[in-house]
Amino acid sequence: MPCWPRVQRKSWPRFMARDKPAAPGAVLVTRPAGQAGELCRSLRERGWQVIHQPMLELEVLEELPPQQRQILLDLDSYQHVIFVSANAVRHGMDRIGDFWPQLPVGLNWYTVGAASAELLEAYGINVRTPATDMSSEGLLALPALQTVSGQRILIVRGEGGRTLLREELGGRGAQVDELACYRRKCPQLAAGELAAKLSKFDIQLILISSGEGLVNLQTLLSPLETTKFTDTSLVVPSQRVAELARDSGFKRVIVAQNASDRAMLCALEQWVSSHGD
Repeated sequence: MPCWPRVQRKSWPRFMARDKPAAPGAVLVTRPAGQAGELCRSLRERGWQVIHQPMLELEVLEELPPQQRQILLDLDSYQHVIFVSANAVRHGMDRIGDFWPQLPVGLNWYTVGAASAELLEAYGINVRTPATDMSSEGLLALPALQTVSGQRILIVRGEGGRTLLREELGGRGAQVDELACYRRKCPQLAAGELAAKLSKFDIQLILISSGEGLVNLQTLLSPLETTKFTDTSLVVPSQRVAELARDSGFKRVIVAQNASDRAMLCALEQWVSSHGD
């Protein structure tokens, strides 16, 4: 295993730490275990009672099938490499490092969001990412991915999930391969456990980081329990997830600019301002 560089945690901008109105109650953070610490600390600094209950569990795929190993061996034959999330960067770069102690030259590297871009930049990679629309749709709008006919594109991701990137880039004439390096799972909770937690702590807001997190939230609530909590405010990372939430009956949906901690905090502060005294 090569010695990859450590990612340095950046401090929050000064404007994010200014005094705010008193927080109205408790917030549920749903990021996976090990990925919520900075967000939880920032929320507590703002006076929130923070409850962390992951809506997604990640399992690293330790053994890759021969076809996936061959993709890694052939990495230098691709023109474009796309990471769909920060988790894809974390686990994908570990896999790439097993086969390429020195990264091949001449590749174009992409990722969807600011957090995943920061992770890639720590490897010395010049990465392209959407400026504002940090989503698959925003990635597909990048000029460098418009004319890709005959080119090879590798998408690094987890098992399952959206197929938009593969389908759209394939439709543009690219040869698209996928490297699945981790598996997402719904947490295992006892029946009624999540509903009891929401009630016990009088949760005012739930921060949802992805569409799959929203689906798992509903999976862990019975239909009757879901109905009970449809007035709970949700902060979601995109209009697509907001539409899913509203279609599921949630009435109070706040759309953050993206799934980053910074964007979630900004959306939450707007919620506080609109519910101020």
